[in-house]
Amino acid sequence: MSFLLELDDLKKYYTLTGGLLRRKVGAVKAVDGVSISVRKGETFGLVGESGCGKTTLAKTTLRLINPNSGNILFDVPDEAKERIRTLQREKKGGFELRSLRRQWDLAVFRGRRLREMRRKMQLVYQDPTRSLNPRMLVKDILLEPLAVQNIAKGTAALQRVSEMLQKVGLGERHLYRYPHEFSGGQRQRIAIARALITTPRLVFLDEPTSSVDVSVRAQLLNLFQVLRKDFDLTYVYISHDLSVVECIADRVGVMYLGKIVELAQTPELYARPLHPYSIALFSAIPIPDPTVKRKRVVLSGEVPSPVNPPAGCRFHPRCESSMQVCQTQEPKLVDVGNGHFVACHLFSK
Repeated sequence: MSFLLELDDLKKYYTLTGGLLRRKVGAVKAVDGVSISVRKGETFGLVGESGCGKTTLAKTTLRLINPNSGNILFDVPDEAKERIRTLQREKKGGFELRSLRRQWDLAVFRGRRLREMRRKMQLVYQDPTRSLNPRMLVKDILLEPLAVQNIAKGTAALQRVSEMLQKVGLGERHLYRYPHEFSGGQRQRIAIARALITTPRLVFLDEPTSSVDVSVRAQLLNLFQVLRKDFDLTYVYISHDLSVVECIADRVGVMYLGKIVELAQTPELYARPLHPYSIALFSAIPIPDPTVKRKRVVLSGEVPSPVNPPAGCRFHPRCESSMQVCQTQEPKLVDVGNGHFVACHLFSK
């Protein structure tokens, strides 16, 4: 199965300024050297604590915010990807590398090229109440992307909007209502319809079920599965709810303080987490059986600041298995078998 999206050493830092002259005094390292690959047609789960950089990673990939460095390769031929990586690895930049990146690397796109690419990549936000314009009718909310992307106009556009509403479980009777007239689950369906109206290939789902109750959550998860098949979609599903991710994701990446620390197939990761942070994270999943007890791993200390992350392994101040090397050397993701990758010195070769 080929990869639709590949991120290579992607970084996003937020500059901190201080003093009378507002000089740079530091940087928040929200995303710090993330490299992941998402296969066509799969649902890739991304989990981690609040503030670890999951949403920033999504917005940077979509170029809603600009990256500091790294590559965002979306639906790029293998030959072009390998050539870009070879030139960067050998530090033979020059005209050829700049030309290849301008043609294929979303990280450097500008203007019209960037707007056209956004048609193929969309985002469903966590809170539809804030992401939908309260002054616009549902009809206008869904017509706007079609007009911006110059996809359809007039009767054809309205017909497309009606069909999309039906796909997400709504109908024509909802066209002339405002967002506040709907329930939370219905508003999220409108947000989903808006994301899919441009027929994207990749959709980021940022905590899309966190603002609804359990019964609506199940309906939305079923809807995501149906839409994935109907529109041949690829998802990146961001969530704190590890139980939901287990149900919907094919592979899962665990993120900690701006970095991916573990990545594996969902059944493999949930059955056998290897990184100490992943073990603690998955031990917090509640078991719906009062007779079954799970050993809870409670992490000590506080989450370090992304402004001044620890040297070496970023998790070592909270890790019971920390070694001397963890304090000085940053571990790399290594394959421990069966496509299971871990960034921990306990598994370094």
